Amino acid sequence: MDVVVIGSGSWGSAFARHLSRRDHSVTVVTQTVAEATELAERRENRAFLPGIRLPDGIAFVAMAEAEIDAAELVVYAVPTQAVREVAAWVAPRRAADSLQLSLAKGFELGSLERPTEVIREVTGAPAAALSGPNHAEEIGRDMPSATVIASYDITVAERLQRVVAGDSLRVYTNDDVLGVESCGAMKNPIAVAVGMSDGLGFGDNSRAALMTRGLAEITRLGLAQGARFETFSGLAGIGDLIATCTSRHSRNRRAGELLAGGATPDEAAALVGQVVEGFPTTYALHDLAARYGVELPVTENVHEVLEGRRTPSDCVAVLMGREPKRE
Repeated sequence: MDVVVIGSGSWGSAFARHLSRRDHSVTVVTQTVAEATELAERRENRAFLPGIRLPDGIAFVAMAEAEIDAAELVVYAVPTQAVREVAAWVAPRRAADSLQLSLAKGFELGSLERPTEVIREVTGAPAAALSGPNHAEEIGRDMPSATVIASYDITVAERLQRVVAGDSLRVYTNDDVLGVESCGAMKNPIAVAVGMSDGLGFGDNSRAALMTRGLAEITRLGLAQGARFETFSGLAGIGDLIATCTSRHSRNRRAGELLAGGATPDEAAALVGQVVEGFPTTYALHDLAARYGVELPVTENVHEVLEGRRTPSDCVAVLMGREPKRE
């Protein structure tokens, strides 16, 4: 299949490498000519995926020079807040029958739309979503992993399953797009909270409590929006939550650690060096919780830290002092 991957960060590079190994024709669209030239010459993304060779078969081209009308599949490997801009670029250039696949995890600030909703709105065509416990550093090294591709048209999900599945990546299908995308977004603030706990020197009990109660609030909000319960117990739900809250590769957990160490949100994001999706997602969830009347204690405490109204230590007292409840 002729595939265009828009975005050359760690996930875009790892996903392009995976598809190239599956014998697809892959072009990665970068922001600048200089970036495309460096990646083509070095065959390594030293900034975001160091130590992993990118196959010779992958072509790199800057957005200003890219042509995507021959692509059978367009992959959005960009941060959530950039999806609308990229979709506007894609809309007049893509073939009418090309498939679209989002790798983004979050909600657009303002509209509170999920990435596939933004893509459909801007391009006039549906998009599937891929989500799961898929750290780029491990996908890029062919470590056994599993993921979910969700589409309201299950035949599209099954077609993409055949395109993406390989000997190191097992792919499941799902038609609960809302649930799969919501899981991928909402676990990130929980990982920030876990990072703050780790940064304060707390242990496994604290981490497990935050993850478990975090899953409960993620599920509450997802169900209020119309997602299916079982999605939250699958790869896109608890699977991704476990990986994001515990992995050394997790940007969100690392950002939480930095916040606990006294860094401001801007300083933490700069030190992480890549987009920390949990920060904008926290603000989106704050608004969604108000819209649906759902209580999100863990996420709301992260919101208070980002707003500078509480310290991570303050959050401990607030969460531990809440009214006793039945589980």
